[in-house]
Amino acid sequence: MALMLFIVFFVLILLNAPIFVALLASSLVYVMLLDIPPTMVIQRMFSVAQSFPLLAIPFFMLTGELMSKGGLSSRLINLAKVLVGHIKGGLAQVVVVFSMFMAAVSGSAVANASAVSSIIVPEMEKRGYDKGFIAALIATSSTIGILIPPSIPMVVYGWITNQSVAKLLLSGAVPGVFLGVMFMILSAYMAYRRNYPREERASLRRFLHEFRTSFFALLTPVIIIGGIFSGIMTPTEAGAIASVWAFIIGLFVYKDLKWSMLLNIIVDTAIMTAGVMIIIASANIFTWLLAYNQIPDRIAELILSITTNKFLILMIINIILLFTGMVIDLTPALMIMTPILLPIATSIGVDPIHFGAIMVLNLGIGLYTPPVGTTIFVASSVAKVKMESMIKPLLPFFAVAFLVLMAVTYIPIISMWLPSLMK
Repeated sequence: MALMLFIVFFVLILLNAPIFVALLASSLVYVMLLDIPPTMVIQRMFSVAQSFPLLAIPFFMLTGELMSKGGLSSRLINLAKVLVGHIKGGLAQVVVVFSMFMAAVSGSAVANASAVSSIIVPEMEKRGYDKGFIAALIATSSTIGILIPPSIPMVVYGWITNQSVAKLLLSGAVPGVFLGVMFMILSAYMAYRRNYPREERASLRRFLHEFRTSFFALLTPVIIIGGIFSGIMTPTEAGAIASVWAFIIGLFVYKDLKWSMLLNIIVDTAIMTAGVMIIIASANIFTWLLAYNQIPDRIAELILSITTNKFLILMIINIILLFTGMVIDLTPALMIMTPILLPIATSIGVDPIHFGAIMVLNLGIGLYTPPVGTTIFVASSVAKVKMESMIKPLLPFFAVAFLVLMAVTYIPIISMWLPSLMK
């Protein structure tokens, strides 16, 4: 009977149905076969929307939209230029550093990809950068946004596992910076190989000017991360305060944000939030049915029957997640795979917070892995390049991301250091 759930789900995926349709339709078919009252499905879906921790999601999305439309993003790009533009392949370095800045604000890879694309792509093309490389760089570096807090996937994982969202957000900070630095090193190497230009080194006066101009924008991630780390605010409260701050700075300080823009910003945020929440609600039904059929227990028994070696089990889990990320988007993959794999990880002594960092980093690689990779579609669309042209430039980034994944998996202190400092 449980096989029917997966058959319907994967058939719909192959038919290119939206992921929430595949999750919900397969669940409803199975519910009818089990003669479970359909009202239970509706009740479980609505109960998800009443979760307080998930309120952080619309606030972080709203903050990102206000940052982008209110001129805060453009000022952060200018600051990134004076900081790293003089390095070989300067504009490529700017993309990565800006992604790290925006990661500390929006928590969304797609939002990061969209924010940087419209500003930096035309400039990179004028400077002779290959379109495939531009698209690959944007698609990969934007995923730093799901690691450095605030991270929407970490909020979802914390809700699923009932773990501290604050500690989970902090667990992604060091891996996110680590990944960003590795992407910068790779970009510099590729720039030397392809002879991409460096930008003129900024004078001290220009640096001070850009720092002063972007100071209020830089305070946004300080409010979010500082508030969470100090324990003064919950992640949801930090997101709410950050959105108010971004609104005030964009409207009254930078004055790029206009009252007439607010309705569109709110509508866009509501649409993005609705998209995430319908996936979460649909996946919640799917995972409930998995648990009903004891699928997680059976998979755990299967893996543990193969080996009890911690190193090998973690490698098997990572391989499963990498393949999952290739066919299922991050949020539903997180919802489906966490109840299955977390019990296996904890049985071999892996901390749930550490495992959250592993899962989010791993599934983040899926965002730029064909055929489903979300950031690939955004980057290829903006850079006006076919997806096939991105495959070869993406390969070095895959290799670097995999090395970072292995380091985070087998060296727990990378992700656990900051959470361990919280009282």
